[in-house]
Amino acid sequence: MTQTVSPAAAALLAFAAAVAAPAGTPADPIVDSKMTDVEAFDGLDPACPKDLRDRQTVVAVTYWGFDGKLHRGQLVADKELEQDVLAVFEVARAEKFPIRSVVPVSHPRFRKNGKWDDDLSMAANNTSAFNYRAVTGGTTLSKHALGRAIDVNPLINPYVKGKLTLPPGATYDPAARGALTADHPVTKAFLARGWVWGGNWTSLKDYQHFEKPVK
Repeated sequence: MTQTVSPAAAALLAFAAAVAAPAGTPADPIVDSKMTDVEAFDGLDPACPKDLRDRQTVVAVTYWGFDGKLHRGQLVADKELEQDVLAVFEVARAEKFPIRSVVPVSHPRFRKNGKWDDDLSMAANNTSAFNYRAVTGGTTLSKHALGRAIDVNPLINPYVKGKLTLPPGATYDPAARGALTADHPVTKAFLARGWVWGGNWTSLKDYQHFEKPVK
């Protein structure tokens, strides 16, 4: 026999569930990003080829924040890399590796003059992937433009080349929470799946940066 639950009882059950699973728990992660596909690609550089745009997908990921709570965000990346992304974030969760936020660069707060702005995303210590742009200090397309690169906690894992550090004012401290090192499980998880880490480069160090070459 089917039992009918009154509106009052349903409200009480919902309240009890909320109390039992406060925000930031596995049952109810704090939502940092819930963009639709349209929103995630809004404002994309019109120079981006359609076939490249069509290769990108919005990947929902769960991670520990610096507040010690679970958060839910989104990365835009090449469809081929979705399982890699999910596997690495699973390792990050298991290690309780803190990540500030994971929000597509298309978000309004990361735009300058209407365009996606990597500098604003980095300054916010935001972790991101797809962004149709050139490499830092150059004119050739970045692996981010292909959706085949991810920058993790940029303010803690800066780009360093000579006297240039990006984001400005950032300092790399391998002992800091959220920092990446060669022997960190998150770094190893990327490398095990065929990714390259910018912290291993010799001409410069890009500690935030992971990319996966096209086979």
